[in-house]
Amino acid sequence: MLHRARTDPNFKLEDLPGSGGRMDIFCRFIVSSLLTSHGIRRDTVVYGVLLGPPNPPVAIKVLGDTVRYLNPDERSTGALIRNALFKMKRLSYNADTWMRSSPGVMFKRAGLKDILEELTNENFNIYYLKEDGEDIRTANVSLPAAFVISDSVDLTNDEEELVLGYSSGVLSLGPLSLYSEHCVVIIHNELDRRYSHFLKE
Repeated sequence: MLHRARTDPNFKLEDLPGSGGRMDIFCRFIVSSLLTSHGIRRDTVVYGVLLGPPNPPVAIKVLGDTVRYLNPDERSTGALIRNALFKMKRLSYNADTWMRSSPGVMFKRAGLKDILEELTNENFNIYYLKEDGEDIRTANVSLPAAFVISDSVDLTNDEEELVLGYSSGVLSLGPLSLYSEHCVVIIHNELDRRYSHFLKE
């Protein structure tokens, strides 16, 4: 959930935190979710629900198995997102079906409930990350798994209630609040250790 991220392409790549409405958080999250030291996690998909001005919500999806031009820097990742928003604006696209903007990057008009429904229909086990949840180190996490993480703004009460309605559990990564991009690294590490026999080169 990206509560302030702009939903049009009118932001500067040199000012993702300001003009982009903390779009930098989404960029770092994508990089941390998909890139490894010498490769990419092809079994991972990143969803972002953008809720900032001028016309929320907008959903962005980045697919690890087909994405191209993804580099470990915020600016080029921001360009991929902005390109999707440019295409959405140019086409006046308001449909609730995914449209491709570049290899592995897609967009549509969708909110949190739509994404939760999509994940449920694809038989994902959905886990909500919160400081007072069950410790992920001892919790049962079943694959395929999806994890709901907010940006620097906590989920609203309504958003949290919605997520809990779809959730298979509430998990904690530790006693401290962490950056979103750090959370996903910990999650991947935990899953790597548990399910390394499923990992592909």
